[in-house]
Formats: sequence, structure tokens, C-alpha cells
Amino acid sequence: SLPSVMCLLLLPGDVRVRSQVGFESERRGSHPYLYVDFRGLVLAAPSTESVSPWGCRCCRPLSFQRRLAVSPSLLCPSSRLTLCFLDDDYAGQAKCMLRKVGSWDFDIFLFDRLTNGNSLATLTAHLFNQYGLIELFQLDVIKLYRFLVLIQEDYHSHNPYHNAVHAADVTQAMYCYLQEPQLSSSLTSCDILLGILAAATHDLDHPGVNQSFLIKTNHHLASLYQNTSVLENHHWRSAVGLLRQAGLLEHLPVEDRQNLEMRLGSLILATDISRQNEYLSQFRSHLDQDDLNLQNSAHRHLVLQMALKCADICNPCRPWELSKQWSGKVTEEFFNQGDIEKKHGLEVSPLCDRQLDTVPNIQTGKMY
Repeated sequence: SLPSVMCLLLLPGDVRVRSQVGFESERRGSHPYLYVDFRGLVLAAPSTESVSPWGCRCCRPLSFQRRLAVSPSLLCPSSRLTLCFLDDDYAGQAKCMLRKVGSWDFDIFLFDRLTNGNSLATLTAHLFNQYGLIELFQLDVIKLYRFLVLIQEDYHSHNPYHNAVHAADVTQAMYCYLQEPQLSSSLTSCDILLGILAAATHDLDHPGVNQSFLIKTNHHLASLYQNTSVLENHHWRSAVGLLRQAGLLEHLPVEDRQNLEMRLGSLILATDISRQNEYLSQFRSHLDQDDLNLQNSAHRHLVLQMALKCADICNPCRPWELSKQWSGKVTEEFFNQGDIEKKHGLEVSPLCDRQLDTVPNIQTGKMY
């Protein structure tokens, strides 16, 4: 029953302790980085604390959202978990919207309001149900609940763009691509599981600043991943950390579980915009040679990578009312980064100057 599920969700094991080294506590309703002294990060002596390469929460949490507090979703079931993720008693309008989840004009902003801010968890759970993944992979429903709450909470609501609503939007777009007849007839259940998981976690724990910012401020993540696909590596390792923390796949053989984790990483790493040409060239080569074979697992994986890349930057292809909102959100996040850079005497990154850049010139020639 739902009450018993709620009680299990509130078990102490879900209390995550976050380090506050180098960070001030967050101000509610403000951008978290406006109060961070990044010069302190640059000058800080390197930590001797060991860091798990997977970003495991039990070693040293890599979350940017450091706080010594219980997840709000786990503390306040009455306000945050009023919608039953997998049961039939959805709020009426939200349930009606899910009947059209494969529609390209799906309004994720309205859906997020109708689900009381639980759009990512609700949508992902619905897709798991729709594809029968719970039965196919013999998933523990309580562990799935826990995992969905954890990933939703690891997105930062302070970020205007890279937040849980963006992840839900990408997940819905990914579902649209997975439903394409030629692709859907070739996908295995494992392909579908990975596609949904990768979309839901592809920007997990995004700090609201880009890779170049992390590198020039000598952030520990830039050092950890040697300035290469820094954010994407962090999203992947964070996703694996939460999968292990929730124990969602722990019943699978070790070899299968590790294979799923690696393939999940391959999908998330494909969203690195700096490697765009690499994937496009590979895809175009197959198209030019007309040798793309969806019965080949490697070829299907490449198509999933391309689908996730397209889902990640599909905002301009949405109906105008949705696209316009996304444009405003992504430019606001850029400007927030520029404000931080100015505050700390750093060179302002391209497209991040609130005084010089505008929404139109940022959009010109770019998929935002």
C-alpha cells in the first residue's frame, strides 16, 4: 500500500550528508553560486580525502548542492509526494496528460505543476510501467521509488535551465524517439531501460555552470576528470552512485550490472557538446554507406546516443510557446554564470554577459 511505501521511503538510510567545504549554505530563492568565493576554491589546499571514481555517496558526495539536511522530498511526503508515482490515483489532469506522453507538443511545464514538482519521477515511473520494465527486470518497486526520488532531488531547483524539469523534458523527448516505428521494432528491453535511465540522469547534479568555468576555477571535478567531459563524467558517476545507493539493480549478476553501468555512461558521455562532430561523423558515415543495421547492438547503441543528443537540445523544435520558455531559462543560466565571473574578476565566458548578449544573438546558429 502507498502508506507503507511512504514509510519505507523515509528510512534513515536515505539521509544524505553533504560536505560544505568551500561553500556557504544556500540562500532560498537565490542562485547558489552567487555566494561562493571561488577564489577560495582555487587557493584551497588539495584534499587528502579519497574520492571514489564513481562518486559514491558513502565515500565523499560529489554533489554541488552540499547541505547537512534530509532530502525535502523525503521529509515532506504530504507536499512533495502527494502524487502516487506508480499507482492509479494520479491527479486527474496529470493522468490525462500521460495518455498523450508520446506527443511532441507535450507541455512539461504544465505537467510539472500538475504533479506538484514531481514531473521527472512521475514521468519516468510511468514509462517504466508502460514498457513493463519492472516485471521484465524484476525491479523492487520500493527501491525504484527511492531511486526516482533521489535522482529528482539531485537536480538543482535553483538552476533556471539544468533542473529536474529539463530532465523530464528530455526523458519525454527520448520516449518520442523510442516510439519511432523503425527503431521501436528493433529495440531490446535493455536498450529501452538504458534510454530512459540515461535521459532521466543525463544532467544529474548539474551545477548551473559550464565546463570551462569549472576548469578556470580549479574545481575539484575538473581535476578529478582531467578537464575532459567534466560535467558528463560527473553526471554518469552520480547516476551510478544513486543506482547503487538505491540498490535498484543489485539483484542482477555483477557482470550484467557493470555492463549496464558502462553503457549508461556511454550514452551520457555522448551529450558532451564538445564531441558533437565525433558522433555526427560516425552517424553520417553509416548513412552515407547505407550500412546502418538496427539488428546490430553497436549500431542500435549509436542510434540511442544520437537520440539522447537530439532530445537534449530539442527545445527549438518544440511548439513556440514551449520553446520560448526554454530559451529564456537557458539564457538566464548563462547570465547567472556571467554574473559570478564578473563578481570574482574572471573573464566572462562567451554568451554569458547580461549587458552585451541577448536572447536572439545567443540563439543564432545554436540549438538552445
